Amino acid sequence: MIRKRVQRLAVFILIGIAILIIRLVQIQLMETKSFSDRDINLIEASVAQRSQEMILDNGRGKFYDRNDKPLTYETVPSLVLFPFLKNMNWDVEQLANIIGVPTKEITAALETSKEPFVLGGKNPIQLTDEQMEAINELQIPGVFAVHKQFERKTTPAAQLIGILGENPEQLKERYPDKDIPLNTLIGITGLQKSFDEFLLQEENTKLVYHVDGKGGPLFGIDVKYVDPSNPFYPVKINTTIDMEIQNEAEKIADKHKISKGGIVLLDIETNSILALVSRPNIDEKDPYANDGAKNLMVTAQIPGSVFKTVIAAAAIDNSLNNPDRVFDCSKTIRGTEDKVYDHGPLNFTDSFAVSCNYTFGTLAQELMEKDETIIETYASKLGLMDNVGWSGDVFHFKDFHQLADEEKGQVFLTNEERSDANFVAQTGIGQYNVRITPLGAANMMATIARGGKKEMVRAVSSIEYKNGSTLYSFPQESLGGDEISPYTAMKLQQLLREVVVNENGTGRLMQNLPYDVAGKSGTAQTYQKEDMQYENKWFVGYFPFDKPKYAMAIVKLDVPSEEGSVTPIYQDMVNYLYQYDHQ
Repeated sequence: MIRKRVQRLAVFILIGIAILIIRLVQIQLMETKSFSDRDINLIEASVAQRSQEMILDNGRGKFYDRNDKPLTYETVPSLVLFPFLKNMNWDVEQLANIIGVPTKEITAALETSKEPFVLGGKNPIQLTDEQMEAINELQIPGVFAVHKQFERKTTPAAQLIGILGENPEQLKERYPDKDIPLNTLIGITGLQKSFDEFLLQEENTKLVYHVDGKGGPLFGIDVKYVDPSNPFYPVKINTTIDMEIQNEAEKIADKHKISKGGIVLLDIETNSILALVSRPNIDEKDPYANDGAKNLMVTAQIPGSVFKTVIAAAAIDNSLNNPDRVFDCSKTIRGTEDKVYDHGPLNFTDSFAVSCNYTFGTLAQELMEKDETIIETYASKLGLMDNVGWSGDVFHFKDFHQLADEEKGQVFLTNEERSDANFVAQTGIGQYNVRITPLGAANMMATIARGGKKEMVRAVSSIEYKNGSTLYSFPQESLGGDEISPYTAMKLQQLLREVVVNENGTGRLMQNLPYDVAGKSGTAQTYQKEDMQYENKWFVGYFPFDKPKYAMAIVKLDVPSEEGSVTPIYQDMVNYLYQYDHQ
């Protein structure tokens, strides 16, 4: 009886030992990098238990402006201190003398520290080259002068660049065949999202110091500076943004209190984005609150009279722009007396200058009698219907889009709308279901300024390897599809200039700017709340008129009708760009 009990006990012990061995094999050999359903990397965890580290660079690719200035971070010569210093006798006074900081400030920071930290935190003490050299010559364990990368407090063109986040489900969906830690940052919006696979982080650049069980330094083991050995990654994304212009555009937008809307500025020669401001700002605590993470410059909006440019192009090509023809601009679009704008009889050119709704509602109806698709055809010729951001095949990426969040434009939603005369008239003045993006509007102006040549808009010029060689260059590309003729473009140029030089033109307040401007205003009704009408207020155009260099769209969205136009914002931008070009 006793013998059987001993045998059973021995069996249970053997089974227990076998289970422990299997478990140890699982932990030590089989699942070292992905243990349990939380995918814990046991090797990294064990190293973390016996080391302290300071991340200097997270290893993800970075964005730069056209002058090679970093957009998303800044490198600061900083002092890094390890927490075990508070339990050591070391010459804190000598360090304090080098950096010019009171001793008690250094010791106080150490007392509250549990991990390696930069003295000064988010506002680090910036060291000189001489100070860095003197600090490192002290050779004090746990005291290091290094160049550390900090995220900018405010990212220029934040919505264009986009936001990052941890999303394990999205990570697995995007990269099912890659062995990537689940806490890897990925692009959620903007260029961070479009270029995510190029930007995926490699190994961190960091300082690593081995410590004993109490957190003290293991003397005899030097600090390790861990820098990825891969000469190609992380990559640089060279954007077309000019940070100096971008920063000024942000200041001007905030000066004029754009709460919803923004500014987009294009370089006409290269058809590239020089500056893009979208408001509201991104809220760091809740990026998706109040459309803060949304790039409203690539989001389709109601354009109002900006869309009359499309009707004008179609009218020119269909000989409806007879200078002797007169329209009764004392009437509303429905043919009733206009109690707000009584412009009297005007020809085609003057109608465009003062933005007469009756004229362009009438022309839209006449055009649709000729061809029920004509308005959409001309909107497409001017680049307003499809995405205008750069797209094409890049290596194994088929139909790669730089601006992944960009929306398309629209004119009519149903065939029934095309047969409704009132609906057609409203469409002719950019109301009802007409939608275009501010980027598309700016690109339309660039197209007209170039004589009708339609091109894709670039936000990124190239991707560069870590060693400085080029991974890929994004060439200037035609937008494709039909274009307006050079003659039509010339006529539109004259109309757009008339908006400014005509004594009654909607852009007449820009007559005395240092650059001659050509453009079109727009006011679109969006919704009514109680007794208040809300509107989108636009001005889009290009300058200088004789030698076009810039195309720009500025818009305030959903503002009370009594709020002023965006003309003062446009004036400030034109004045600044003139100074920028002549500095």
